[in-house]
Amino acid sequence: MLDGHLLVDAHVHAPRLPTLAPAWLRWAHDFGHGHDWPAVYDADGTIVPELLDAHFADQGVDHAVLLCEYSPKATGIQPVEDLLPIVKHNPVRFRFLGNVNPHLHYPLDAEVERQADLGAVGLKLHPVHGGFSCADPMLYPAYAVCRERGLPVVVHCGTSSFPGSTNAYADPVLLDTVLRDFPGLTVVLAHGGRGWWYEAA
Repeated sequence: MLDGHLLVDAHVHAPRLPTLAPAWLRWAHDFGHGHDWPAVYDADGTIVPELLDAHFADQGVDHAVLLCEYSPKATGIQPVEDLLPIVKHNPVRFRFLGNVNPHLHYPLDAEVERQADLGAVGLKLHPVHGGFSCADPMLYPAYAVCRERGLPVVVHCGTSSFPGSTNAYADPVLLDTVLRDFPGLTVVLAHGGRGWWYEAA
């Protein structure tokens, strides 16, 4: 709770450390310096669910949305399965978004269905790290599943400094045709156009 209001952290990366690209680890060290985030990990670099739960409880966070990511070009592969023990430990506090990359998953609709059946409450797309445009028709089967199941699609719409990122894919204008072709699909612009596209977002 925060000032008597429900507190939701809707953007939590909770990876196993061995799955991360070196640049991600450097970024976490540089920007997380002085923060106790390493305390929630065991010696093998796996999150201890009880410790993560206690951390969010101490911060007053009622609900946290966890993110997986399949972006070997930029940040590595953080599989959805790594989030399941955290959610199982406290399904009230923790939920997760699925993630697909059209360069890795085929057929996309089957993978979205699989992750939704594991408990995903939405789908996060990371075109900047994944190396694809959200307007690419390859993604249309994923959008169709999300609309049919009522799952929101969260799209990374902001620049990234990680090596291997393609910042041109962060432009929210690329979603124009998707929104036209999938009326009723809920789309959330993560980072709100950070960097170059605030006005478009």
